[in-house]
Amino acid sequence: MAITTKSKTEREEMRAAGVLVAEILAILASAVRPGITTAELDKLAAGELKRRGATSNFKGYHGNLYFPGTICASVNEEVVHGIPGSRVLKEGDIISIDFGAMYQGWNGDSAITALVGKVSPDAERLLHVTQDALQQGIAQARAGNRVQDIGRAVQRYVESQGFSVVRQYVGHGIGREMHEEPQIPNYVDERQRNPILIPGMVIAIEPMVNAGRAATKVLPDKWTVVTTDGSLSAHFEHTVAITEGDPDILTLPRK
Repeated sequence: MAITTKSKTEREEMRAAGVLVAEILAILASAVRPGITTAELDKLAAGELKRRGATSNFKGYHGNLYFPGTICASVNEEVVHGIPGSRVLKEGDIISIDFGAMYQGWNGDSAITALVGKVSPDAERLLHVTQDALQQGIAQARAGNRVQDIGRAVQRYVESQGFSVVRQYVGHGIGREMHEEPQIPNYVDERQRNPILIPGMVIAIEPMVNAGRAATKVLPDKWTVVTTDGSLSAHFEHTVAITEGDPDILTLPRK
């Protein structure tokens, strides 16, 4: 698939999808508490999508494999793609909520990691570092830079803080399709493609950061990704447009 660019009008149309995602993520974050199940969070997200006239771009994703949830709910050592279900959140957990929507023909995609009640200082620090790493990556999302400038910024910052960047999963282009070219890794590998960033590109930047080693594995459900060493993992994501000037984050609530 070729890399596509979006006009200013199209980027504003994408912002409508992004704002919707941001608003619903804020509702989900406020609902996170000890005792709630990940299925209840999923039901809340589905209801909010329906109320706003949008649809899930996660549910049913990937054809025969079929992701069953409206959100990806990944708890503690789960990195990404956790399937919502009967799991009850407990005090001290952390939960990554990855959420997307299709609205008026465009996709929005964003993720947060939320604290469940009072958590350990180490868990709280992991979240802060991952969120800061996302901002480091976004700062490099400028016309004239290259894709690997984003990954380099994320990797350098995360590793300087004593954490690890997941290698098996990366960010992506986004637009009419949820996953478009180019891939946006959170690390540098000189063998990767390294296209130049140009105005009109829209990308999803999403650091996945482990407290322990970078290695991951997929559970028998064929979706849920966990750290192989059982360490905590955090995940934050924004949809970002490349402009002639500063990066434009499309998945922020309207002011």
